[in-house]
Amino acid sequence: MELTFYNTLTRKKEIFKSLNKKHVGIYSCGPTVYWFAHIGNMRSYIFADILKRTLQYNNYKVRHIINITDVGHLTSDRDTGEDKIESQAEKQNKTAKEISEFYFQAFLMDFKKLNLLLPTKWPKATEHIKEQINLIKKLEKKGYTYQTPDGIYYNSKKFKNYAKLAKLQTENLKPGKRIAFQNKKSKTDFALWKFSQEPGKRQQEWPSPWGIGFPGWHIECSAMSMKYLGEHFDIHTGGEDHIPIHHTNEIAQSEAATGKKFVNYWLHNAFLTNKGEKVSKSKGGLFTVSELEDQGYDPLAYKYLTLQTHYRKQLSFSLENLDAAQSAVNKIRRRIIELKTNPIKGNNFTKSYEEKFLKAINDDLNTSQALQVFHNTLDDPDFASKPKLSLLIKFDKVLGLNIKDTKEIKTKIPKEIQDLVNEREKLRQAKLFPEADLFRQRIKEKGFLVEDKVDGPKVSKL
Repeated sequence: MELTFYNTLTRKKEIFKSLNKKHVGIYSCGPTVYWFAHIGNMRSYIFADILKRTLQYNNYKVRHIINITDVGHLTSDRDTGEDKIESQAEKQNKTAKEISEFYFQAFLMDFKKLNLLLPTKWPKATEHIKEQINLIKKLEKKGYTYQTPDGIYYNSKKFKNYAKLAKLQTENLKPGKRIAFQNKKSKTDFALWKFSQEPGKRQQEWPSPWGIGFPGWHIECSAMSMKYLGEHFDIHTGGEDHIPIHHTNEIAQSEAATGKKFVNYWLHNAFLTNKGEKVSKSKGGLFTVSELEDQGYDPLAYKYLTLQTHYRKQLSFSLENLDAAQSAVNKIRRRIIELKTNPIKGNNFTKSYEEKFLKAINDDLNTSQALQVFHNTLDDPDFASKPKLSLLIKFDKVLGLNIKDTKEIKTKIPKEIQDLVNEREKLRQAKLFPEADLFRQRIKEKGFLVEDKVDGPKVSKL
């Protein structure tokens, strides 16, 4: 069954064809490790994880690179403002390395809580300065650079079709108020190497052919992706906010340096929104995965919530939506435990459901449709337990909800709930079923589910 992706570069779905038979190279723009990654950031990595798992489900071997930006990302994508790592180090009176390592470990912890597959490598920008300088030297040799008082810049007018990814009308762009446009030849030019204004003051600076300084944000990704995946590779992922600047600049500098096509397929996920606006520090709705966990939510409930919406559509986040996702995950776990502990005989519908699941997930990672197939499989009363469980575990190799390790956990029942359960049981024994149903509803409203079993009522948390 053909695997298709929506390619931002062409603005259409395309049948995927890897450069090297059954081997695929993927580069995902990683975190800038100056602060905690919020759930909006993590949507990008959940999407990249589904992509990787889907390729593996289709028998591809995947080499996946996620970079760590630990220098050079300024507070503005347009090469102005402070370096985010340096600024945070000064605020906390720590070294830049201490800051980047602390926030990378925090990111990694949340990454693992979401049951995301680790990449092949986590390259750090500070460990690839040589590669970045060499790439800039190539661009300089080919006439794509020029020098200003604050750094070495890329001349975007020299690169034909600079705006092909973002479809920008560059002649209509206006420089922002904070952009020092007077030293640039064009609005869309960008820094490849920034000079240290006071050498010795920055914690992270290096000698270069042009002077002491540090790399621009964009050159980092080109240098690291090409080192580990080659000058021409299969897939590049990231959030849709990277399209107009970061990814556009990556293409321009990479293709100018090598004379080759940089990436075949560009895949971008849409924003997480809260009350109709992008989740961000200024707009609110800003939780980390660990903060949600502290409020009693399972990190995989957030993952399930993201899977309900296609990666190219904006996802509306609210605690109410997360509550519903948590209930759905709990229900799945209860049903999986039932399949393990109380198997039933029946038919084997593996082939039919597997074809539907593959059709869904191979259609540009349609996780919402794949989830529906998963639930239909789970809820089919005529599907024998043993092959059903095997198939659901196979589906979960894509979804990553970790159902294989599902074990029954004894729920601690508060006295208030247990009293309601006892009263309901008395009504059932007296065959007062309408009254008993009212108690069931009261129990449900308080976040618990009661199920009638042969050996008595069973209570679990919704």
